[in-house]
Amino acid sequence: MTKPKAGWLMDGAKTQTDDNELASEVIAEEEAFHKLRREGYKVLLRNYECPLGEVSLIAKHDGRLVFVGVNKAVSEKVVSYYVKRYGMSQVPIKLYRMNVVLVKDEKPLISMTEED
Repeated sequence: MTKPKAGWLMDGAKTQTDDNELASEVIAEEEAFHKLRREGYKVLLRNYECPLGEVSLIAKHDGRLVFVGVNKAVSEKVVSYYVKRYGMSQVPIKLYRMNVVLVKDEKPLISMTEED
């Protein structure tokens, strides 16, 4: 017998934990979006998906194309796919991981780290 994925019941129904995790992820991405906007980034895309994966946010800032993973690393394969597909190989690129910690009844804790 195949072991079910964590958080899923045998009949495929989602658990309350799954809904809470999804809601937290959506809120974290929303907080990251607003932080970027406050800091002068022009957000171009949210939740960009391609055959190679997903990146949370794509923005422009100081003449650079910025890829941001919210609470996860940015996949370089996704970045390469995007750059090639849209002919942006001459545009400077930055990759960031934005960690968003949600604390009940407090402002979220947000840190942004450049990835190598």
